[in-house]
Amino acid sequence: MSFTTGLAVAGVVLATLVLSVLGGMLVTPWVLRAAARRSEAEGEVPPARDPGPVPPPPGRVVPAAGPRTAASAPVPPPPAGPPVPAPVPSAPDPATGATPSDPGGPVGTEAVQTLRGGTWIGILERLAITGCLLAGYPAGIAVVVAIKGLGRYPELREHPVGAERFLIGTLASSIWAAATGLLGAAILGVLR
Repeated sequence: MSFTTGLAVAGVVLATLVLSVLGGMLVTPWVLRAAARRSEAEGEVPPARDPGPVPPPPGRVVPAAGPRTAASAPVPPPPAGPPVPAPVPSAPDPATGATPSDPGGPVGTEAVQTLRGGTWIGILERLAITGCLLAGYPAGIAVVVAIKGLGRYPELREHPVGAERFLIGTLASSIWAAATGLLGAAILGVLR
């Protein structure tokens, strides 16, 4: 193998690994959001989100707790009318990807908190899968998936809400890594 061919092979390997990692960082969250929207459209009810304490309407004074005196007369109830909804953020939460339309489902906050470190694990998973295919060792993919599944098993057993996110994310990430690895291996086959 000549120096220029070796340099081209190294460039293809590096470009394939970078494409696998960076592309997977875009594809996997997109698939998770699409799955959440699909679940909601099919009628699956996402878990209700507690808006927290709702402040009193403007101009209304809330009496302090304690013994009543003549000066602290009871405040009449507010006039009947539609309840005032709590303000809901319109932009997605950057940490979870959840938006007001999909607070639960595969990208719900509880699932994200359960599967901490998922971004780094996904990066390493894509590097390993793509590297196995570039090295001509596709059986290594089974090892990568087995290690990931066994490593996450205790968390998923305690918090089953994260299982759906784990499966969807792992499949999306693995498919992307395998596709880029096969593309890179095909290019390497032409160069050799």
